[in-house]
Amino acid sequence: MNDRYDPGYGGDQYELVGYDEYGQPVYRQIPAQQTPQQAYDPYAQQGYGYDPYATGQQQPAQPYDSYDTGRQPPASSYDTGRQPQAPPYDPAYDPYGTGTPAGGTAAYDPYGQPAAGAQQPRAAGQTAHIPQQPGPAEVPDDPQAGRERDYHTEQFAFVEEPDGDSGDVIDWLKFTENRTERREEARRRARSRVIALAVVLALVAAGGVGYLWYAGKLPGLSSSDAKSGPSTAVADQKRDVIVVHLHNTAKGGTSTALLVDNTTTQQGTTVLLPNSLTLTDDAGSVTTLAKSVDDDGSSGTRDQLDTVLGTNIEGTWRLDTPYLQNLVELVGNIDIDTDTDVPDPGKKKGTAPLVREGKSQTLSGKAAVAYATYRASGEAQNAQLERFGQVLQGVLRKMSSDAQAATVTVQTLGQIIEPPLSDKNLGAFLAKLADLAKGGDHKTALLPVQTDGTLSAETSASVVKDILGGTAKSPDQGSAVRVSVQNATGVKDNTEKARVVLLNGGFSFLEGGTASAAQAASKVLYSDAAHKDDATEVAKTLGLPDGAVSKGTVGSNADVSVVLGQDYTPSSS
Repeated sequence: MNDRYDPGYGGDQYELVGYDEYGQPVYRQIPAQQTPQQAYDPYAQQGYGYDPYATGQQQPAQPYDSYDTGRQPPASSYDTGRQPQAPPYDPAYDPYGTGTPAGGTAAYDPYGQPAAGAQQPRAAGQTAHIPQQPGPAEVPDDPQAGRERDYHTEQFAFVEEPDGDSGDVIDWLKFTENRTERREEARRRARSRVIALAVVLALVAAGGVGYLWYAGKLPGLSSSDAKSGPSTAVADQKRDVIVVHLHNTAKGGTSTALLVDNTTTQQGTTVLLPNSLTLTDDAGSVTTLAKSVDDDGSSGTRDQLDTVLGTNIEGTWRLDTPYLQNLVELVGNIDIDTDTDVPDPGKKKGTAPLVREGKSQTLSGKAAVAYATYRASGEAQNAQLERFGQVLQGVLRKMSSDAQAATVTVQTLGQIIEPPLSDKNLGAFLAKLADLAKGGDHKTALLPVQTDGTLSAETSASVVKDILGGTAKSPDQGSAVRVSVQNATGVKDNTEKARVVLLNGGFSFLEGGTASAAQAASKVLYSDAAHKDDATEVAKTLGLPDGAVSKGTVGSNADVSVVLGQDYTPSSS
């Protein structure tokens, strides 16, 4: 942009001195005497004062001092010399270059030339309008000449200057708006997550309750209760029952249990039968379960149990201890809660026990047999019987629930299954009980037997009636000799051992208590001469000499009274 105007051919020159109140450029005339002669240089540096018409006259432009201080800026690479000072602003200045002083009239020439007949004096320092610059909008003449112009608000164009803080305010509003939107979005996402979590928890709870109902673990709402229903009487429920006899081939003796599968209620049970349970043999004589297993075998014992318990046993599984050991190893050992330490029978005393007391003990085949047959000194036979029940349940939990796989396990044992039970039937039966045991629907119950080996309707109803669906029918004890035993040996365990021996011998056992002081010799007394032979038979059964039998005082409820002395040796038991 050129700040000077050169009309050419020796015309006057003008330079830019500022802008008026309308934003139009204001020029002034440069005196001729101050214009230095300078040869035209076509390659001269262009800047302020550049002559586009190459007239040869080039006056360095003077920087505009808006405050008219009269001071010039320091010389720079564009400063060609000292510039004349701009005259002070004249209020009578005609910005449109019409040549008419304030208050006068003249025709307006857009090219800056005076109208015909008009005079335009040229005075030094007078400003002029560049012809090429368009003038401002024409303002009507002021009728009051010589007076100060009266400006109105509609004559001003107000330009809104940008506020330096407006950008910050806009940015802050945007930031606030974005942060609010983010918070709202976060709240919406949080609500969505909470709703989704609540739905998932509700579904899980519903599924859990449904599973517990189906598995029969909700009291009052179990699947077993629903299947049996109030219309199904206990006696009408369908049950599959087999009897298991564990024969201890190393130490002798047997342990008996009933495996019951109630297909109506889908409940499995192992019923433990004490050896003192009284039965009636084929000859009508009273005997015990242990003696019946040894004398009458599997078939005779099964029939006698059916008579006493009022049930229907489908088969007998004779399980010798070597087969039990192999069975435990075939299923991959068992895990049970043991109630005592069991010593290793093949090692001396003082060595580490074969089975340790504790929760979730893993037992191998050998350890399982030792635990199932272990009976500590002074313990009743029921304690050993309950350990046998633990081993059976541990085996069922590890047995396959598939009938074919369970049958293969039974066949792998290589034992002979007594008819009418077959290995296939036994495998399918064990598979069903295994499925119940894994689901927590299998329990163990001990048949309550009185001291004389009989069953009481009150005490045995929970097992005989509810589990077996039968009725207790103990044999008539009128024909059995009732023997009362008092322990004077000083060893508490001798009473239990004598009881087992007497029951196995077909006698009815009555508890006579413990003597206050130990006695050296044993006594077998009878009060009625009709029971003298019975007393002699009792002495032989207990291993006592015939000299121990004598007539004496006997209790009113007993036929023979026995006082065990220190000469009693319970080896026969």
